[in-house]
Amino acid sequence: MTGFSRSPQILKAGLVLLDPVLFTVRRLIVLQYNPDQLTRTLQPLSAGGDSADRTEALRLKGPAVETFKLDAELDATDQLEFAKDNPAAVEVGLFPQLSLLESLVSPTSDDIAAADELLRRGAVEIAPMEAPLTLFVWSAQRVVPVRVTEFTVTEEAFDTTLNPIHAKVSLSLRALSSNDLPIDHRGAEFFLAYLRTKESLARRAADGTRTQLGAQGF
Repeated sequence: MTGFSRSPQILKAGLVLLDPVLFTVRRLIVLQYNPDQLTRTLQPLSAGGDSADRTEALRLKGPAVETFKLDAELDATDQLEFAKDNPAAVEVGLFPQLSLLESLVSPTSDDIAAADELLRRGAVEIAPMEAPLTLFVWSAQRVVPVRVTEFTVTEEAFDTTLNPIHAKVSLSLRALSSNDLPIDHRGAEFFLAYLRTKESLARRAADGTRTQLGAQGF
């Protein structure tokens, strides 16, 4: 008789890399373990800033600038235990996974070579190389376009040929909003959908009462 587990499926957090022109999926990066902690910071974009203009006190120039910070753990121990099924882990440890994550913050060698070739041919101005559109996915409620602003790798254990077999990647991600992208850009569409999801969730939160606050003058 075949048994079954009553345990709920555990969804994974991750990153989706989309082609910057066609917006088709290039790569899916699923974190091996869900981080124990996700730190979010929201910085309001006030129209008045620190100025004394009283007419601007309640005005906002756009959505708050949101950043995410997390630590992703990578471990090849289980893969090495079943070496026959995981030849890449035996040969090079965690180098493939780390290299894929590092591709988030660097243009490809082909892009660099192509830009250099344009310079050699006399191009006066070359546009900066365009990276894939990156989506940070943390549940169905949080799918948001981001840019990596900080990337730190701590390699903590190695095999006999110095391949990393345990590592921690610290990521800082800045949400790309409709302030950063044209409103008709696919990334802006993702951001607005994310914002609408927040608004929908906020409507589900129950209001408090004046009695709870102990004040009536409003």
